[in-house]
Amino acid sequence: MGKAPKELWEKCLDIFRDNMTPEQFAASFAFVKLHSFKDGDLVLDVPSEFVKSFLEENFLPLMVSTFKRVFNNNVKALYYNIPVVKTSTGGAVREKTDITPMVINGPSRKDARKSPDDVTAPQVQDLDSQLYPYYKFDNYIEGDSNRLARSVGESIAQKPSKTFNPFFVYGPSGCGKTHLINAIGWRIKELHPQMRVLYLSAHLFTVQYTDAVRQNKVNDFIRFYQTIDVLILDDVQELSGKTQTQNTFFHIFNHLHINGKQIILSADRPPIAIQGLEDRLLTRFKWGMQAEIEKPTQHLRLNILSAKVDQDGLKIPANVLRFISENIDESVRDLEGMINSLMAYSVVYNCDINMALVKKVMPRFIDTTEKPITIEDVKQCVCERFKLKVSQLESRIRTQQIAYARQIAMYLAAQLTDKSHVQIGVHIGNRNHATVIHALKQIKDMMEVDENTRRDVEELMDELKCPHK
Repeated sequence: MGKAPKELWEKCLDIFRDNMTPEQFAASFAFVKLHSFKDGDLVLDVPSEFVKSFLEENFLPLMVSTFKRVFNNNVKALYYNIPVVKTSTGGAVREKTDITPMVINGPSRKDARKSPDDVTAPQVQDLDSQLYPYYKFDNYIEGDSNRLARSVGESIAQKPSKTFNPFFVYGPSGCGKTHLINAIGWRIKELHPQMRVLYLSAHLFTVQYTDAVRQNKVNDFIRFYQTIDVLILDDVQELSGKTQTQNTFFHIFNHLHINGKQIILSADRPPIAIQGLEDRLLTRFKWGMQAEIEKPTQHLRLNILSAKVDQDGLKIPANVLRFISENIDESVRDLEGMINSLMAYSVVYNCDINMALVKKVMPRFIDTTEKPITIEDVKQCVCERFKLKVSQLESRIRTQQIAYARQIAMYLAAQLTDKSHVQIGVHIGNRNHATVIHALKQIKDMMEVDENTRRDVEELMDELKCPHK
């Protein structure tokens, strides 16, 4: 090759820098060093399993193409050296371990991302299932929001096509749908190695179909998919409005279902709510089992964070993890991104991961600007405290508990919002101006003489001002 391995590695780093942001480089390749290159084996030193996973999840295509280019196709396999800490009675022992290599050059498997051809349809062992390598049941954290979907998925993996077929998983972005359907695929491959499993997105399926039409190979395209034993199609809503693609998928679906093949689908909404789907395809999506995965609860978010921290060998205080789980509540991906960013900051700036660092990084993931408190916020907060329904608060019922809660809601609305007395009355059961004024005076007088009333108002006010306190 001429140049020394170290010099070639520096060239690789230059290419990586040119193809990502400084923040991405600081969170990934800044930690990686060349360990050795001999007889086609490229060995990299990485500080943790976390970094190794981060590299392959985000930059694998770039890594492979760069290594082939810089090392002139002389890299046969990629290894990682990762420090592993084992705890024993003698204390902590640090040793190095080699991870199973990734083949860079050698016998290649069929790339399922390209438009398939039935003539070259690969055997089971040569079919690349396109499953994400880290989306497995082992690291899929269960909670109330995903328990049913996971249970059904594990049942399907035991006996594909014998229980729920098709299996349609739906839920908002970032709730874990892709992880679950990949985990099902991996478990099926483990329990039924003879089965041909294929995962892809509906967008990629559409691209493949368009390519097949352009090359006049639609029949080959269909016949290839008819050879699949377990078809996993992600983001089905992407088929919306694509009539010809839907028609083709309809024929593939029918063939697989009739022949006892398992079909697993996911979308960001239930089938009935997907606009632009052909009725006959919609009917088939509703044939089997539908399972919703909801946004993860705070308890589940905390468990996911704790599991990721343990897996990656990071040191993050419990109160910091709790704060993150309380504030980042939309997406599991945001939780993982937050941990990745904290680790990058910690290493680059040689600082501990603490609350100050979290508050510095968090604005990248959530809107931390203070939002105005609304009367709806007040009503919801008061009802939760006094265990009432909003309809009761707004009703004409005058029992002592409800009347007291209603007056507190009016008082808080006057203190914390910019609404007039008339507007407050309209929003809380269509009361008149005089009723609101009476409620404000009543609560103000009670706060001066009754400790319980004062505590109720102060605690509710704190909760409304600082919902994540």
